[in-house]
Amino acid sequence: MKDIALHILDIARNSVVAGAELIVIETKECRGSDRFTLTLTDNGCGMDSETVQKLTDPWFTSRTTRRVGMGIPLLMQSAVQAGGGIDISSEPGNGTRVTAVFSLSHIDLPPKGDIAGVISMLAGANPEIDFVYRHKCGEAEYIFDTREVKEVLENVPLSEPKVIGYMKEMIGENLGELEEHFIKYNKNH
Repeated sequence: MKDIALHILDIARNSVVAGAELIVIETKECRGSDRFTLTLTDNGCGMDSETVQKLTDPWFTSRTTRRVGMGIPLLMQSAVQAGGGIDISSEPGNGTRVTAVFSLSHIDLPPKGDIAGVISMLAGANPEIDFVYRHKCGEAEYIFDTREVKEVLENVPLSEPKVIGYMKEMIGENLGELEEHFIKYNKNH
């Protein structure tokens, strides 16, 4: 995968297939510990420990439409190449949590990519699922929650093209402001 956003898309699609009603996506940048952490948590069907252990094998998949499952192995490869690793915890009936850690200063850290586009696309394509995206840079934080958007829009579905565009723009602007704040803060400290 070329960037973090594509990893988010791939792993979140697994959560959708697993029957999740809530998918929480968190990214954290911490210059002090030189870490970029990506965590996806869902309340889907979950997996037993034997299945979790097989997830890093590209030749393992629970899908019947193909014989390979590259999402987790590619995420693991990206994280390891950037000085980090992954952790997966899951329990049948209680969902799954996938955490990938990358070194922020590592030359092989993938770019973030179009996270705003991916989050808005996931929300628009799956309006029946609630998505929470939380991005934290140091002490500053931005949270996007489709439950709040649904409440404000009342009966307008998230799948409307204009709504998807609005969500992408809103997320992108807020992430841009957060990044600017983070850069200014780090220059002064």
